[in-house]
Amino acid sequence: MEITFIQGILLSIMCIIVGLDFFLEAFFLFRPLMVSTFTGLILGDVVLGLKVGALIELAFAGLTPAGGTQPPNPVMAGLMGTVLAYTTGCAPEQALALCLPFSFLGQYIILFYYSAFSFFMGKADECAAKADIKGIAHINYLTMAIVSITYGVLAFLCAYVAQAPMQAFVEWLPEIVTHGLEIAGGILPAVGFGMLLRVMMKVKYIPYFIAGFLMACFIDMPNLLPVALLGLIFALMDFFGAKQRKAEVEAAIEEAGVNGGENNVGI
Repeated sequence: MEITFIQGILLSIMCIIVGLDFFLEAFFLFRPLMVSTFTGLILGDVVLGLKVGALIELAFAGLTPAGGTQPPNPVMAGLMGTVLAYTTGCAPEQALALCLPFSFLGQYIILFYYSAFSFFMGKADECAAKADIKGIAHINYLTMAIVSITYGVLAFLCAYVAQAPMQAFVEWLPEIVTHGLEIAGGILPAVGFGMLLRVMMKVKYIPYFIAGFLMACFIDMPNLLPVALLGLIFALMDFFGAKQRKAEVEAAIEEAGVNGGENNVGI
């Protein structure tokens, strides 16, 4: 399958929007699942976008920016994973492994911009000293425009201009290499989810983990809706439980204040 010029332009516009969202971390449209779904919608194969996006999202689940550090870029991963699967016909697992170089490219460009934008800090300090709000706003708008337009240019070059060389490269790869990429792509989601659990997993969350593992692996289900409903049940239980505990604490504080709060002042 080939990507048309119009589709390339639409992908570029989409990446400008989600790239700006990644810079601002506003609506989290930059997550691979969202980017791949939008890409699949533009290319006319939403199901493929969802399949690829789900795999990449799991692989990137534990990769989040921290301070000045940047993980592999999720926008380019979501975009190129779907583009590669669409243009070359490779499996989603293979597309996940093949999209990583583009993700690293986006990571290095963002890191370069973070360093280069320090050039504007002197001007921003001058504007702050003069209480020049418009000047500071112009600096922010300029940096946001540079980043978002860069995403659009990268998307157009990688998805449309380079599609023929990418397709030829994938077709040239030996079967043993493509099979290895498929295996690696199948492992990466587990690695990403494991990294996330390493940070988030606590003893009190073990029952949720066991319940989800049981539902996903040992109960025959036509789709993931039962697992989602189970997650909703746990979320509601936690919400109402926290609400009840808060009410009990407030009642205890009020009772302590009425019965002897004045005698305990200063203790």
